[in-house]
Amino acid sequence: MLTTIPFFKTHDFFRGINGYAVMSYPLVGLLLGTLLYFSYNGLVEFFPVEHAKIMIFVMWIMLTGALHLDGFSDTVDGLFVPKERSEVVMRDPNVGGMGMVFTITFLLLKASALWFLDVLYLLPVILMLGRYNAVLAIYLFPYIRKEGMGALAKAEFATWQLWIASLFVAGVVIITGSWLLLAFTLLILLLVKLFFIRRLGGFSGDIYGFLIEVTELVLLNILLIGVTT
Repeated sequence: MLTTIPFFKTHDFFRGINGYAVMSYPLVGLLLGTLLYFSYNGLVEFFPVEHAKIMIFVMWIMLTGALHLDGFSDTVDGLFVPKERSEVVMRDPNVGGMGMVFTITFLLLKASALWFLDVLYLLPVILMLGRYNAVLAIYLFPYIRKEGMGALAKAEFATWQLWIASLFVAGVVIITGSWLLLAFTLLILLLVKLFFIRRLGGFSGDIYGFLIEVTELVLLNILLIGVTT
């Protein structure tokens, strides 16, 4: 579900597998980031560095099918209506004006951060931590809809599966020394949680996507601050 690989495949969601799917989110993020990093190393042999970075940025969007961007856009649309209408607006398949404007602005910021980033070998960690935030949100916080894929995933996601995902993330963080990135990841989760619990009483699939995208953007900028200081 988190990628367009294999291309043009229709994914089915069966009861009993959704907890395992959520457990695998960080691994999927790590693999996607690794694919982007090695693709960049190959492309930079033939194209200017800046153009190669934009190419992998486009790949980033294509490989995820803009799934999380869609959630980001829908969530933003839901923020510009009265609280009681947020859920209805977020479920509307049409993109509103505010969602479109903020998504374009968001993409420009993300592309710029990638353009100036030197430590591209940490891309796998960034994508892993973004999806780990979604894992934590699924397990820890209420889901505001009674039906749908998100409700099924939350119902089937077991504590032991959370521990496996967490140990995997911890191992990667230890190996890469990415403690600061992990700390900011958890801080972002806390802030997003405080806002949406207060506004809507919980999370939805769109907000999971919003959380992933915001986490990735913040972590990219944290790395930029670290590189330039």
